[in-house]
Amino acid sequence: MAKKKIKSIPITTFLFIAIPVFVVLVIFLKLATSKTEYVYAKVKISQGFWWAKAVKPDIWFTSALEGGAIEKNLLGKPIAEVLEVRYYNTDLGSINEEKYDIYLSLKLAADYNDRTQKYTYKRSILAIGSPIDLEIPGTQITGTVIDISEQEFDEEYVEKIVYITKKFAYPWEFDAIIIGDKYFDGTEFVFEVLDKYQTKTAAISSGYYGTTTSGTTDTISYIVVKAKVKAKLKNNKLFFGEERTIRSGNLLTVATDNYSFAGYIIGRVE
Repeated sequence: MAKKKIKSIPITTFLFIAIPVFVVLVIFLKLATSKTEYVYAKVKISQGFWWAKAVKPDIWFTSALEGGAIEKNLLGKPIAEVLEVRYYNTDLGSINEEKYDIYLSLKLAADYNDRTQKYTYKRSILAIGSPIDLEIPGTQITGTVIDISEQEFDEEYVEKIVYITKKFAYPWEFDAIIIGDKYFDGTEFVFEVLDKYQTKTAAISSGYYGTTTSGTTDTISYIVVKAKVKAKLKNNKLFFGEERTIRSGNLLTVATDNYSFAGYIIGRVE
């Protein structure tokens, strides 16, 4: 009985199969044996690079984020942990949708290259201004790195009294402001209304022929609100969140449960 000849595998086919298997094996061994180094990063949630104007996250995205969420690699090893979530209203008064600036404090398993003196996370450069992607359970996150530290962030927050003002306010606005109303940024209460004052005034508009009558007189208010703000102190500057400087003349945008402080200017900081 004649023996069947065993067909040999062409070398190109063998390499086509062997090389991917070898690469996967190397990556698997690297993941299993590599020593993990941890760094800490601050990330602003956005899409694309920091210089590209992206759509800001909506209110529903804030409820998908919470401290303690963890991303794991293929071996089930934690590579990212959300330590803190903070978010702040933005674009108030211009649209009806709730938009936010959202900031995450992260602990990341990163690789450090002694030659280039750079960190990488999931084989991408980890540097201030670089994009970063996270896949925590149930949520896909894209953001921009705004700060990096080898140690956990030790940030200083101080309580300040600010007086915010608004000219030409509608008559109903003063009544809508509630003393004791607060804003929660995902971690703690950072804004509280302590008191309010108003001065009645009027805006007189001219008719088509330049005449004015009592019918063109609109009663308005000049409003001053005294509020307590939890501010971040960095480089001798005060910040509401990570980027909004608290100083006289700047806008302070915040929305409590009952009122949107849109168009209010900081008059004094104590």
